[in-house]
Amino acid sequence: MGMEAEAAVEVIIVGAGPAGLATSTCLNLRNVSNIVLEKDDCSGSLWKKRSYNRLKLHLAKEFCQLPHMPFPKETPRYVPRDSFIQYLDDYVSHFGIAPRYQRMVESASFDVETGKWCVVVKNTRRDVEEVYYGEFLVVATGENSEGFVPRLKGLESFEGVLMHSSLFKNGEEFDGKDVLVVGSGNSGMEIAYDLSNNWNANTSICVRSPVHVLTKEIVFIGMVMLKFLPLKLVDKMTTTLGRLKHGNISKFGIEKPKHGPFYLKAKTGQSPTIDVGCIDKVKTGDIRVFPAVSSIEGDKIKFDNGKIKHFDVIIFATGYRSTVKKWLKQNFQNIGKGRTVFTVLDSRVEDC
Repeated sequence: MGMEAEAAVEVIIVGAGPAGLATSTCLNLRNVSNIVLEKDDCSGSLWKKRSYNRLKLHLAKEFCQLPHMPFPKETPRYVPRDSFIQYLDDYVSHFGIAPRYQRMVESASFDVETGKWCVVVKNTRRDVEEVYYGEFLVVATGENSEGFVPRLKGLESFEGVLMHSSLFKNGEEFDGKDVLVVGSGNSGMEIAYDLSNNWNANTSICVRSPVHVLTKEIVFIGMVMLKFLPLKLVDKMTTTLGRLKHGNISKFGIEKPKHGPFYLKAKTGQSPTIDVGCIDKVKTGDIRVFPAVSSIEGDKIKFDNGKIKHFDVIIFATGYRSTVKKWLKQNFQNIGKGRTVFTVLDSRVEDC
């Protein structure tokens, strides 16, 4: 593998998802030189390649639009997947963003003496290494870099289909199958609902931890109220609305956390689960709820409550792990807590 010439800019942005595109646009409008490096062959690759067909934004569009370009007026409040992909493509075109695709970052290190970041990438299309230098590094890879599958006792013995939710498009191939969805976040509950409601799958969902289950409308109300009311009061009101909507779902095996949904979001990053119909399916028994998986043997899965059931398919909606630590060489545990000798910009900005 050869080495390409070096390039220098003020800001290096890693990731051509919504955050990276927005950051590049804001910098361009201020004549700050920057470059966007993207490991895939397109922008918004998570949406284009690793999202299921029925996906919609869980937040109202006014909370999800990128800087300097609102959604068209005719766009639905909760934007469907295909419409959001088109919006991202239009954003790239409108602002003339030119990400360098198929650039896999191998290392990023800060040189204290020069005050520069050195980012080494592999151009996977040409099989050469490239080196970029910049005063600032923006990590805009998000939290969804690599699908996470938990280590379960006996998982290697499972005789059926194993799949991470990032590979799920629709449930056509699982018609009539016994499917276990592991995970009760947004992906888990939406996939479980899709399988049961649209594909005649015998669907079960594994709920290991307490979770707030709200509707899009309740979350929207909560976000508006946060502008005027204390977080604690908003949490109390939204959880009350959730209970009025769904009733006491703990009797179905879905426990509520001790802290409120917006407190958890602010303190831990954990979002409430947005219900799209899964809870009604749970209430009617069309979707069964199980606790954590204890062990797997062949096509039999044993749960923490001692129950054992046959499954043809396991879909892991167990989230993602960031791959940043694999290539970011400095230790960032003190960022934001004290003095540092280098600067990292967080791409999660509200405005610019």
